[in-house]
Amino acid sequence: MAKLGVIGSLVWDEIHGRDPAAAVVEEWGGIAYALASLDAHLPDGWEIVPLIKVGADLAGEAREFLASLRRMAPGARCVEVPVPNNRVVLYYQSAGRRCERMAGGVPAWNWTELGPMVRDLDALYVNFLSGFEMCLGTAESLRRGFAGPIYGDLHSLLLGMQGDGVRVLQPLPSAQSWFGCFDVIQVNEEEMNQLGPDPLMLAAEMLGAGASALVVTLGPRGAVYVTAGRLDGWTAGGGAATSRLAVQPSSSPITTALVPAEMVESPTDPTGCGDVFGAAVFARLLAGDALPEAIAAGNRAGARNVSYRGASGLASHLRGELVAP
Repeated sequence: MAKLGVIGSLVWDEIHGRDPAAAVVEEWGGIAYALASLDAHLPDGWEIVPLIKVGADLAGEAREFLASLRRMAPGARCVEVPVPNNRVVLYYQSAGRRCERMAGGVPAWNWTELGPMVRDLDALYVNFLSGFEMCLGTAESLRRGFAGPIYGDLHSLLLGMQGDGVRVLQPLPSAQSWFGCFDVIQVNEEEMNQLGPDPLMLAAEMLGAGASALVVTLGPRGAVYVTAGRLDGWTAGGGAATSRLAVQPSSSPITTALVPAEMVESPTDPTGCGDVFGAAVFARLLAGDALPEAIAAGNRAGARNVSYRGASGLASHLRGELVAP
């Protein structure tokens, strides 16, 4: 079996105002959405290896959630740490806008820990759900020490945290160095605006730093991709997935296109849509799909996610199976 390592934070969400007529909801969030999407979209022959730290107060619940997924590697589990798990309170002001406040103390990974854990992996999916999963130095060591493709959703790297835990958008220090740590970079439109005023110039910087593609999510409008070559996905083999990115001169023109989203008449819950989208995109790239087709699959997954609440049972819902309410 080919192995996909997943780095991110399991977050316990307390959600207010998602449905004004409903009570406050508490459930798994963060990387749980991406894990569910990977479980539903990974091609045959791949299994998930979680590289996730979880606080001791929610370690049992985390084990139960992982056990509900079908594509977990045998014996897979989170690394329990003796601190409170990350918790987030979400206040929805509209379907696309929310206020987020985080608390918790799950520590970052360092390269001494991660190095031995990625040796037998074929690919890595990294999603910065807290923004504190690893520092730049660890990310650079990961890039140098891991030969397979790395998908990076920068997300909370673009979020600062005030004294009361409220998350606020902020520029990313040493952005150019971060760009060189990933083969495919995902951001949303607001995060892209924090990185620079000229999207195409910024995309060129990302590609020049070593990334193969940039994907920018635009909510109900779909997603835009930028690449300087033709990204045809990856195939697993020899201990690390092998890139099939067409080799072109550095002077090749940048290619960009919008992949429209699917229409959703009555959206229920936008929570986790970007995570579900990105995980589906990477899963399909690992299946060998070209980038536009992989993004279309991500759009379909995001549209399906918006009609479902929570991460528990989400993998089955994304597969098109009936899920008990």
